[in-house]
Amino acid sequence: MSQGDSDKKTVRVWCDGCYDMVHFGHANSLRQAKAMGDFLIVGVHTDEEIGKHKGPPVFTQEERYKMVRAIKWVDEVVEGAPYVTTLETLDKYNCDFCVHGDDITMTADGVDTYHIVKAAKRYKECRRTEGVSTTDLVGRMLLMTRQHQQIGEAEYRVERNHSDSLGTDASARSPWTGVTQFLPTTQKIMQFSSGLTPKPGDKIVYVAGAFDLFHVGHLDFLEKARQQGDFLIVGLHTDPVVNRYKGANYPIMNLHERVLSVLACKYVSEVVIGAPYSVTADLMDQLKVDLVCHGVSEIMPDNDGSDPYEEPKSRKKFVILDSGNDMTTQRIVERIIEHRLDYEVRNKKKEKKEKAAYAAYMRAKEEGRCDIEAIPVE
Repeated sequence: MSQGDSDKKTVRVWCDGCYDMVHFGHANSLRQAKAMGDFLIVGVHTDEEIGKHKGPPVFTQEERYKMVRAIKWVDEVVEGAPYVTTLETLDKYNCDFCVHGDDITMTADGVDTYHIVKAAKRYKECRRTEGVSTTDLVGRMLLMTRQHQQIGEAEYRVERNHSDSLGTDASARSPWTGVTQFLPTTQKIMQFSSGLTPKPGDKIVYVAGAFDLFHVGHLDFLEKARQQGDFLIVGLHTDPVVNRYKGANYPIMNLHERVLSVLACKYVSEVVIGAPYSVTADLMDQLKVDLVCHGVSEIMPDNDGSDPYEEPKSRKKFVILDSGNDMTTQRIVERIIEHRLDYEVRNKKKEKKEKAAYAAYMRAKEEGRCDIEAIPVE
């Protein structure tokens, strides 16, 4: 290392938010924020603060703290961060500046939560990931439609549209949640991928499933699976396959959304997009799998009634792992349905407030009153 490199100051970046139902949109903003510096600190608000300013969160604060810690670009998490970002907060954690997406976040009183750091020119923007938000996902659960799923030829296709494109369908769009569909690009998947390959002698572990609405139950299971070896590969089933064994209108998130959510997890080394439901000999040989793991949940038979884990069992390379966490995607949906009216009110208020804030923001930009350093390139 040269003298210049050793003298270079470590750039510490601050992000904060609710991070409710942590999804790949959150992860993408944190990925971009980390790219602006060297060390990323993420502040997460309490349930009480979120309830005061936005309405009830879906995940508890302990669940949200845990989920954010597992995002691979995050270096440190600050629990109970203040809702309005102050200079004192940045200074306390020796952060050079704060980063947030190019959307507007307001307090219950309609105040921009970043007005203090913006005025001090210690604020930068990254590009918000269009087509996904906690509001979107809550809306999907309230509507329980299937328009976001990928069927037929779309099961494996990675769209060539720019990642900010929206694929909306009037029948799938709620007037107050703005439910939209994220269209990924190969570039986006590469940005999320670790790019690592197994080293000689690495023990390769394989797991497969839906991993819908990526949550703390998935997280704890993947952590346990990663502890079984050196390189963890996750197979993601296509939307029709998930719909067959989950029923109703699952999955809530389509295949590509689920791929990015899993790739953002620090325990995951690689994913198989559209993995076969049955773990075949070809799959095990091609990926050089040493161990296949499954959780304690019931294993549904394949279409022909066969055991999808028959091959790894015959090779004595199969193990059941108990993550110790009983959270499921179904339980998250039940939380939403149980408090349906609360979330409907929350989503309506959020959309109205953000529309007004965005209009004011655009007026300020047009009049040259907006002096924010934006980072438009992903």
